[in-house]
Amino acid sequence: MSFKEFLKGRGAQQNTSNRFLEHVFETRDDFLEFCRLEGEEAESNKTKYIPIFPKTIVNKVDSPDVGMMYSMNPYQGCEHGCIYCYARNTHEYWGYSAGLDFERSILVKKSAPELLEAKIKHKKWTAQTIVLSGNTDCYQPAEQKLGITRKCLEVFLKYKHPVGIITKNSLVLRDLDILKELNKHQLVGVNVSVTTLSEKTRRILEPRTASIAKRLQTIKTLSENNIPVNAMLAPIIPGINSHELLPLAKAVADHGALSFGLTVVRLNGAIGQLFSDWIKKTMPDRAEKVLHQIQDCHGGTVNDSRFGTRTKGEGKIAEQIHEMAQIAKKRYFKGKSFPSLNSQLHEQYKNGQLKLF
Repeated sequence: MSFKEFLKGRGAQQNTSNRFLEHVFETRDDFLEFCRLEGEEAESNKTKYIPIFPKTIVNKVDSPDVGMMYSMNPYQGCEHGCIYCYARNTHEYWGYSAGLDFERSILVKKSAPELLEAKIKHKKWTAQTIVLSGNTDCYQPAEQKLGITRKCLEVFLKYKHPVGIITKNSLVLRDLDILKELNKHQLVGVNVSVTTLSEKTRRILEPRTASIAKRLQTIKTLSENNIPVNAMLAPIIPGINSHELLPLAKAVADHGALSFGLTVVRLNGAIGQLFSDWIKKTMPDRAEKVLHQIQDCHGGTVNDSRFGTRTKGEGKIAEQIHEMAQIAKKRYFKGKSFPSLNSQLHEQYKNGQLKLF
């Protein structure tokens, strides 16, 4: 496939229209297409880091099937470019597209550590695990330079507050020193996303993420330092990585993961159009088969927004995926479990500090 047809280094191949802003992206896509035809590198394909100034940073998660109550995101948008990412749709709220804009217009919250500190110091706050990040990866490429996530971890450590981490980037190991200190008090757990064992698949599915070898090594290094790791084998996409479920589970278990979770892919909002365009360009020989199998998991559509079934799927293919998951848990994770984090230490710390006044 030629560069003219496929934009290398990105997941999305287009900017879908923003449901809140009609026609706003037509000029951008026309310019990008012109640059491709002329053989020029489009300036609009370079990643931009845009500072924003939110009033709060900790978000209450109302969805009953997500597995977290509170999350925080130092960045909006994600340069990793995973084509299936459910967070793409949130970029539309900021006036951008869920497509290429999501990957190359990264909104940066430099005030996140201060906002976090104000939140967990508040007298009405009761400690519960806050997850970095429930939406976009807190260890995406911008973090290497900006270090916002590290500063947030320092706040969690200072106030003895539990924190969960979700990432697919080996950059998390940069902060091993803080993670080890947090883990002394059972205050941290790390979720490492591993979606395939094939580098060929990884490069087109998640173009700017850490290699599979690095992710497995990350699990191993964290585990060797007694930091609990849960592997996120998500999403499982029928016809792309569903056949890898058992090998994936074995690989993460062999490297020290204590548990794993999975979701069945759903293509909500603009992601349906983006994914369909992407798979027809990257896997034209099986595009229709994959799309039909995804539809089979969601009652004939690629998206299901119903709580309880949206991440699990339904139908024969989804049932087979969950049956394999049960086999994997019995075969590779027997006797293992991911521990609960300590939410009492922060309350003791806060009460002790209050006695000083």
